This record gives sequence, structure tokens and C-alpha cells, in this order.
Amino acid sequence: MMLALREIAAKYEDVLVVFPVHPNPNVRDSVKRNLASAERVLLVEPLDYMQFVKLLKSCYFIITDSGGIQEEAPSLGKPVLLMREVTERPEAVKAGAVKVVGTGRQSIVSAAALLLNSDDEYRKMVVAENPYGDGRAAQKITDIVIERIG
Repeated sequence: MMLALREIAAKYEDVLVVFPVHPNPNVRDSVKRNLASAERVLLVEPLDYMQFVKLLKSCYFIITDSGGIQEEAPSLGKPVLLMREVTERPEAVKAGAVKVVGTGRQSIVSAAALLLNSDDEYRKMVVAENPYGDGRAAQKITDIVIERIG
């Protein structure tokens, strides 16, 4: 996975890979060993939630193995390349917002290249219907409560 990110950053001069590094020392050591010297790869400390959402919003697309990000990114209109063999959130894949790309270097690089090189492929994922709702639940609940209490 890290070598795939390194390859993507090396291949595309207009790409900056931002990688929040997990605090686990084993993970941190591996990430630093594989990515610290890579051009256009920015290793950052873990972010608080609001900083992380801001980062996600600024991304062109997201490469992750996180289940939570699979749910958050479609709400932000961000394509997700999922580095897993299976997902417990198949609704996002079915909707077209998430693509399961596996954990192999070449499959990750190829999937990223497709989004970077094809406006049509990128647009398909961006406009996919969010399977987790339209983001208006609070307003709908408020409207119902106001309607019922007068």
C-alpha cells in the first residue's frame, strides 16, 4: 500500500499524497521507512475530527482501508478507493461511491490512475448517490417536530 502511494506521487507531478500517520510505533516506523523520503508525500500527525473532515473535503479522491471513511466520503462527494478485498459496507460500492481495489500495489496504482486520467470515471464516482442519506436528517426531524407541536 505504501509503495503504491509512493508510485502514484512519483508518477503524477500534480498530486500531493497526504498521509495522517497512525500513532502506533510499528505503523509509524513502517510508514516513515517507506514514505518519508518520497517526493510529494506529506506525512502528518493524526488530525482531530474537524481537521480531518476539512482535509477530506480538499482531496480530489481518497485512498483508504477505513470503514468509517467509506461512510463519510460519499457525503463530501469524494470518490473512495478502498484498499481491502471485501467491505462490510457494500451499499457504497453498489452506489458507485466506493471502489474496492484490493491491497496489491498495481491494483491501487491502476485504480488511482483511472481517476486521475479519466474525467468520466471520476465524475461517475463523484455523482454517485450517497447510500447513507442526503445529509438533511436534522432538518427533516426539526420540521416534523415543529409540525407536530404546532
